[in-house]
Amino acid sequence: MDLSPGALILCSLLCSVAAQGPVVTVEPQAATVRQGESVSFRCQVGGSAQPVQLEWRRANNQALPDNVKVGPDGSVLTVASVRPGNQGQYRCVAVGSAGRGTASAVLNVKHAPKVQLTPAGPVRARIGDLVSVECRATGRPRPKLAWKRQGSTLQLVTKEINDVNTIEWPVARPEDSGLYICQAENNEGVTEVKVQVIVEGGPGAPVASVSTAEMTGVEGHTVTMECQASGSPSPLITWSKLRAPLPWKHTVVGGVLTLTSVGRQDSGQYICNATNIHGYSEAYTQMEVESPPYATCLPDQVRLHPGDALRVQCLAHGSHPIQFTWSRVGRARLSAGAEVTRDGKLLIAHVKQSDSGTYKCVATNHIGSSEALAKVIIKA
Repeated sequence: MDLSPGALILCSLLCSVAAQGPVVTVEPQAATVRQGESVSFRCQVGGSAQPVQLEWRRANNQALPDNVKVGPDGSVLTVASVRPGNQGQYRCVAVGSAGRGTASAVLNVKHAPKVQLTPAGPVRARIGDLVSVECRATGRPRPKLAWKRQGSTLQLVTKEINDVNTIEWPVARPEDSGLYICQAENNEGVTEVKVQVIVEGGPGAPVASVSTAEMTGVEGHTVTMECQASGSPSPLITWSKLRAPLPWKHTVVGGVLTLTSVGRQDSGQYICNATNIHGYSEAYTQMEVESPPYATCLPDQVRLHPGDALRVQCLAHGSHPIQFTWSRVGRARLSAGAEVTRDGKLLIAHVKQSDSGTYKCVATNHIGSSEALAKVIIKA
């Protein structure tokens, strides 16, 4: 059917109006939040008298994550307990009889670094080989990368290209064997990933290895560390401690170092050294000694008059964190006026005759617990 020029003009106007969809805005257009926080975006349609249906989508049309919820009327999108994977663009689509309109918002997530090593290790190489390990990190803000060797303060030479920090040994030597740490840091946190590098010698040269690079001992208990070494002739294995002599209660039999009744002063880095006529090799174990709490009350006996203030401090030595709990011997609970602080204080602002008795403090950490008593005497 042919249309007159006037009809064509009218159709053109009507078609352009129909094609012009709703005017959509999103507030805020961009938001930057920390991992674990929540954020909301509001979608608004301006000047539309026609009913409009709102729909939220990811920019790549993927489904919304399970921690992203849309309000009943579709206008508000909320991201609860934000994760790094929530970062990106979110698009509000408004569909009405006059067409459709869209507007977008960008979510940036600040989070501590995540680190990946290539290869992940352990890395084994022969003497003279080219050895390298790449460290990549994601995080917001962009993290700074650095390499260090466990137990050493020497600055390592590395190269960084396109967010990849690489540590490299052009010609590997037995003394390059050890535990290396890539550290990524931004103002949201610090993340470390370790890799064991083992340089195996040529014919006969010793190569030492330990059963574990990190271990925890408990005060008063026995700790064993095992070192093995290959080589020909069979290497001589000796143990030493970094910047300190070995504890006097120690024995070494067949490469196994045994420490009897360890104390916290025995924490530190232990070095296994394997030696023969072709050279030497070292391996390292880091040990931390933890201790159960030992509680005391200060003072352990208090004499007061009614109306006086009671203040008793529970102290504890041992590995932190230490938690304190107070109770009254022979009673189900403390009196109503008693207050207990997180650092172990027992407080009663105005004591009564009935507050006389024996009070017990229990100090607890992840290894064990200890208790101490305080006697409170109140006389008129």
